Amino acid sequence: MVSSVIEDIKRQFQYGNVVTRLIIVNVAVFIAVNLAGLIFFLIMGKGGNDYFISSVLHPWFCASYEWKHILFKPWTIFTYMFLHYDFWHIIFNMLFLFWFGRILRDLGGNHRIFAIYVLGGLAGFVVYVISGILMDGSGIIGQYALGASAGVMAVVLAAAALAPEYSMHLLLIGPVRLKYIALVLVLMDLLFLSRGNTGGHFAHLGGAFMGWFFVYQLREKGNDLSIPFNNFIEKITGFFGNIKDRLSGKRRPKVVYKNPTGKRAKGNAKSDHLTIVPDQSEVDEILDKIKRNGYESLTPEELDTLACASKNAK
Repeated sequence: MVSSVIEDIKRQFQYGNVVTRLIIVNVAVFIAVNLAGLIFFLIMGKGGNDYFISSVLHPWFCASYEWKHILFKPWTIFTYMFLHYDFWHIIFNMLFLFWFGRILRDLGGNHRIFAIYVLGGLAGFVVYVISGILMDGSGIIGQYALGASAGVMAVVLAAAALAPEYSMHLLLIGPVRLKYIALVLVLMDLLFLSRGNTGGHFAHLGGAFMGWFFVYQLREKGNDLSIPFNNFIEKITGFFGNIKDRLSGKRRPKVVYKNPTGKRAKGNAKSDHLTIVPDQSEVDEILDKIKRNGYESLTPEELDTLACASKNAK
């Protein structure tokens, strides 16, 4: 049964949309973190869990506003936005990500969701760092930050900005427009700044601003911030893909020239029927891109390569 569940999760991650993948990653990290805490508890006893949080989780995976932490542990800028330890923390974040992510995917496209999530997390981190620096010594800004809340708030505000009049049916309340739900969430963060987790609430507001700003740029200025973001991600994945291919001995794509006139060039004894033959690794990269960002994200050259591969497979 366990193997069947694992296979189902793998299938959902491989073929599901970006919202599904983000939820799977966040839940997987949540389970891994709590299992690690359990191991420390079993080995060290009552204080093992607290030791894991203070000596491993916080300093190595959570974000901090201290410059030394940012300088020497830069990966925490990204790991913090996928990290949860408290059960209710991840439950509420994943529910909001599912509800509003589904709306955003339908209205804004699957390829924009990951960009909005990460950019919201980065904006939340920046606001958190600024608040930590300005209020350092006051004791109201926590030394460490974790959770997907800033990225989720970006998704919420982006969905509300795209379709403010769209209604969601809330339990015991009924249909409520997205603009009012988003407004209530933002007001709650503002009003609860003095109730604890002040740094977290500042991060939420930073993420919310990024979600609104993303849609504003897209609608009013014609700037799609997901394009440079996705191009950067493609370069990163392509770089590591090249390293993986070299280590595994895979050959890079072959391209054979086809004479557009259909005539044989002088002194060329080769056949006139040369065609573009895409390598399987190139086709696999294009298929992976479709899974990540959708069919509409392909470039004209990638569409031609895919069409050629399909024709050759017949």
